[in-house]
Amino acid sequence: MNPHKLALCLLLILFAANTIFAQRKPPSGGRLAIVADERLAALRSTPQLNGRLLRRLGRGRMVAVRSTKTSADGITFFLVNVTRRTHGWIQREAIVSPSRLGDDRRLLRLIESSQDFDRIARARLFLDHFPRSSLRPEVLLLLGDTAEQLAAKLSTDAARRLTKSLGDAPEFSYYLNYTGLDRYNRHRVGFVFDKSTKRFHYDGAAWRELIRRYPKTIQAAEARKRLEVLCSHLRMM
Repeated sequence: MNPHKLALCLLLILFAANTIFAQRKPPSGGRLAIVADERLAALRSTPQLNGRLLRRLGRGRMVAVRSTKTSADGITFFLVNVTRRTHGWIQREAIVSPSRLGDDRRLLRLIESSQDFDRIARARLFLDHFPRSSLRPEVLLLLGDTAEQLAAKLSTDAARRLTKSLGDAPEFSYYLNYTGLDRYNRHRVGFVFDKSTKRFHYDGAAWRELIRRYPKTIQAAEARKRLEVLCSHLRMM
């Protein structure tokens, strides 16, 4: 490659890496919090539900909480920094903070009331941002059980989409490259594929972590049962 082109390529890679790092770096200026309920995550110019909308924040977005104010209708808002130049008011229930007492329990309730992929994504938020919570065993079990339940739906969807469109590659490779798995992969949730039944199964990572880190909990005992079932499937593959 031409030396000038090589240098330009390296600069572009470095710029992309720095951009990714900047996007993940939490904002400064207040207590760290994370958007957990994107349905309520409207960033507004004033602490009111009818305040001018500045932007919508996505689930997992980190913000820095600066102050608190309660509106006339009883809704609590936080003034938050989103970036160095962007700040606004967001409804309290939209975000959780690892440093705020009881927010791990509040996020667990939100996880329990969620369904399908939303439950997976919110459970991953919990595990990533509440490393010392006593509720982690419950969340790990919920994550694993939900992933195994969703494996059945993924199997049906993949079979419907792939049956009539297979090429020369091995059949199982089409399933394991199925695009429906991508968003789970981004949340570090993996699946194995049973060639004989053409079905996905959760790979059991959360259950194994639960047993390894919290072996004496009730949830660990349940996780062992799940892994026994999973192992029986794997032996048949």
